[in-house]
Amino acid sequence: MRKSAIIGLITIALCVGFLISLNADTNTYSTFSEAAKDSREFHVMGHWEKAKGMHYDALKDANRFEFFMKDEKGMVNKVVYAGTKPQDFERSEKLVLIGKMENNTFYASKILMKCPSKYNNELVEVKQDGKVEKYK
Repeated sequence: MRKSAIIGLITIALCVGFLISLNADTNTYSTFSEAAKDSREFHVMGHWEKAKGMHYDALKDANRFEFFMKDEKGMVNKVVYAGTKPQDFERSEKLVLIGKMENNTFYASKILMKCPSKYNNELVEVKQDGKVEKYK
């Protein structure tokens, strides 16, 4: 092969690689305020705001779960998830929401939870009235 053909192929390969990297999903964790500025999907990490509670009525609408979450910057926002309440939601330590912000409400398409390690020395039991009891 001639030098010009080799240089041309390398240039084309670099251009294709650059274009693919521009379209790659390079999401990092955002905050609610960042998500409010844009209509695309964001990953927001935070904690469930237990004081504001949650709302889930399986008989009325099994595919609507609402709660409030505090993001890493301390902003509290309402979250609506179009799905059933995740099992062990009350026990989660951290939440990662994937979704969009519309009208000051974050509409989550996915909820990822970091639950306490099963290797902890303490067992935690969450009762229906919201009380938490720890056992050794």
